[in-house]
Amino acid sequence: MIFKTQRLILRQTVKDDALDIFEYSKNPNIGTNAGWQPHETIQDTIETIELLFSKENIWGIVLKETNKIIGQAGFMDDPKREYSDIKMLGYALSEEYWGKGIMTEALTPIIKYAFQVLKVPLISAYCYPSNTRSKKLLTKFGFKLEGTLKYAEKIWNGQILDNECWALENPNKKL
Repeated sequence: MIFKTQRLILRQTVKDDALDIFEYSKNPNIGTNAGWQPHETIQDTIETIELLFSKENIWGIVLKETNKIIGQAGFMDDPKREYSDIKMLGYALSEEYWGKGIMTEALTPIIKYAFQVLKVPLISAYCYPSNTRSKKLLTKFGFKLEGTLKYAEKIWNGQILDNECWALENPNKKL
């Protein structure tokens, strides 16, 4: 599935995208906000593409103007929930494009797709309490804070962090 918006193309990530992804994934402000170690080598990026980014329902965010991947967004099974129809939203964006409405533009068609095509009853999302940008984005889409899971995650640098648990129910289908 490929989505096109005014400024973006959302498409499956391939190994040839590694250099673009490495460029933003080595930034400590990107991975740390998501709990993953900033990429140190291009091989780190290639492994991430193979293990995660090349999966179904995960899209590379391509800026039409440059034809360059500047982020990722998509869904996977939520490891904190036993109901397999729930999908967890995840995303990352090059810091160069923060505050420009790119992630809002990217998430709009994929959230619609999740509800209308995949027919998921609920989309979950998790962020650290300090990640004000993610909280603002989730709120913009109507996600509601379910609560905070204390001591939820040990990240790559050994730090133990809480997870704020957010959810957006499908307006056409209730649990």
